[in-house]
Amino acid sequence: MALVTTEKMFKEAYDGGYAIGAFNVNNMEIVQGITEAANELNSPLILQVSSGARKYAKHTYLMKLVEAAVQETDIPIALHLDHGDTFELCKSCIDGGFTSVMIDGSHLDYEDNVALTKRVVEYAHAHGVVVEAELGRLAGIEDDINVSAEDSSYTDPAQVEDFVTRTGCDSLAIAIGTSHGAYKFKPGKEIKLRFDILDEVARRLPGFPIVLHGASSVIPEFVEMINANGGALEDALGCPEPMLREAARGAVCKINIDSDLRLAMTASIRRVFNESPSEFDPRKYLGPGRDAIRDLVRHKITAVLGSDGKA
Repeated sequence: MALVTTEKMFKEAYDGGYAIGAFNVNNMEIVQGITEAANELNSPLILQVSSGARKYAKHTYLMKLVEAAVQETDIPIALHLDHGDTFELCKSCIDGGFTSVMIDGSHLDYEDNVALTKRVVEYAHAHGVVVEAELGRLAGIEDDINVSAEDSSYTDPAQVEDFVTRTGCDSLAIAIGTSHGAYKFKPGKEIKLRFDILDEVARRLPGFPIVLHGASSVIPEFVEMINANGGALEDALGCPEPMLREAARGAVCKINIDSDLRLAMTASIRRVFNESPSEFDPRKYLGPGRDAIRDLVRHKITAVLGSDGKA
């Protein structure tokens, strides 16, 4: 099976009341863990690459890893650029074989965001590639993204119809309270998603696929494991999984997961080195890291996304 776009995935997810997991990849073990779990559960899958991951692993290496994943599985897989911030980056990924790109113009004023998104959409559609855009800004830090709480903003539902109509984008990432990274809040702070905004966006864009970024849950098990092995993530907080499952039953068709993957792998590797300080065989610590990724993705597919058996 060749790489696919998200068009059919999203239509089926919207109609079926579930979401597709978009999991960030950086190396071979992460790709393997994600795709093995999705294949085992017969779930459609989005592998996504940030600009930082592309710089780290290089485009050709990532493409070959994803091509291997496609050959090793029987599920539909889309390859997506996460948070492309320039036309040139999106064009490079489109020309290089990606089937989906995100153009993030959320840091621009509204009209400039419209113009940039429309330019990417026109090029992408001419090459059979779909485009995700963004309205509103999420707080948090992840790769090249660094947005303070003061500079973040919820999506304005009054803008979504005009934005989608004028740009022609295929899906829309909105800001309703999720955040990038293992975001740190003051003690007692609790994340609450603005379902009123989501519902109003869905009302104004019936049948249109909505995307949630920054949707890792910062699973306590991994935080505790990291802290027990020399880490310090006591104040880390993510988005409660029941809220994400509720969003997936509605208009949200794509949920991005990155920080939880990093935490799972880091926790596993820290434990290996804590238990075996003299270990120097990468297979002995990256292998357990891959297993942790696979277990995490199994959990996300079944407990949060609801996409198992939907491939």
